[in-house]
Amino acid sequence: MIELSKACVKQLETKDAVLMPYYDTSDPRYFDKGKKKMADTKKKPAKKKAVKKVIKKPPSLPIKSIQHDLFSDFLTNDVSEVSNTVEYWERIPKYFLSPQEQKSLRTAEGLAKPYTQEYILRGKNGEPLPYKVRIQPALIEQDNGEFMAFFPTKSEEIIEEVLKKIFTEQNLGIHDAGNSESWVKFSYSMINKELRKNKCSRTHQQIKHSLEVMSKCILTVFEEGEEIYSNPIINNYIKVDRKKYLEDTKALHVAQLSVFISHAVNTLQYRQFNLKRLTSCKEQLSGWILRRLIERFTYASLITTHDLYYSSMKAASLLLRSSREIDNRIKVIKALEELQENGTIYSYEIEEKREGRKIVDVKYRITPSSEFSSEQKAANKRANIIEQKAVKNDLQIVDKSKSK
Repeated sequence: MIELSKACVKQLETKDAVLMPYYDTSDPRYFDKGKKKMADTKKKPAKKKAVKKVIKKPPSLPIKSIQHDLFSDFLTNDVSEVSNTVEYWERIPKYFLSPQEQKSLRTAEGLAKPYTQEYILRGKNGEPLPYKVRIQPALIEQDNGEFMAFFPTKSEEIIEEVLKKIFTEQNLGIHDAGNSESWVKFSYSMINKELRKNKCSRTHQQIKHSLEVMSKCILTVFEEGEEIYSNPIINNYIKVDRKKYLEDTKALHVAQLSVFISHAVNTLQYRQFNLKRLTSCKEQLSGWILRRLIERFTYASLITTHDLYYSSMKAASLLLRSSREIDNRIKVIKALEELQENGTIYSYEIEEKREGRKIVDVKYRITPSSEFSSEQKAANKRANIIEQKAVKNDLQIVDKSKSK
């Protein structure tokens, strides 16, 4: 995997940024023209000038996009079960803080400071690539009128996957290839319909809360100490309030997906995977390992294996956060067992690396299931078909061999 800053990600221009309210606190004193002296500031108090929040809107007219057509073109017997994974975006840790950790980060008033955590990915030659993620929590108004800080969790991760799935529907996804923008139109009912398919339904209030968290938290990524990205998980979220809904029951919410996703759509850097299998994972680490296998175990077959290392999982996922390493290793075994149960892997072997009596690392050798192997072969074939279509339409193609 190459560095995120080299992924040709196009940041939003200043004019398109979401501007938060601020107030002009400049010195209000002025010179009286007649007396040529400074006037009394008490007689002319400063006026607060609030800047309204500017939210960019999606294109008003439909856009014909070959890139979006390819992103939505799956090779499967059941389109409802599959979606696309975008490695550059999904390898950024976003949902690692548990509700218990969030509670400890909040003050007595329910507020919290941004949380910063380092993580390490691996380059194409296995070299460590240092990154850092900072999450500014969303401030959500409660029923009592007070505000409480919320960081994104597994609940928001599932909602994001559903939005990405809805985006693949031709009449609900808008992709502007020229500006690297991807928009999705949706309703709470649409989201819940997808959630019910995958046996993880939510109430409308829970969906509303997740969307607020995703649109109000700020995710900032640093590569080798330099800030390379800063934005909400979903941007420019335009809601449909009750009044608008009563006027038009077909009115839909709309939000802009991450620029990483837009870039992936433009450059074919995505991969088909079984969404139903992912959403069935109760353990968050199971889902992380599954994504890793989808991205890296592309050669999966009944006679091949893939090695995962405990040290790499801990450094990249940020989900092994217990103070006792033995508890973290138990968590890995629990995740692998769940992947056995849901049909992802057939078996796994454990090899401990020791220095004296101390365990310094663990290797997990994965043997895939026949189902997962078939899914990976279908994903490979679909990727080849898409690439052939892209060549015919003179679309930009990235040499993926250089990004591994």
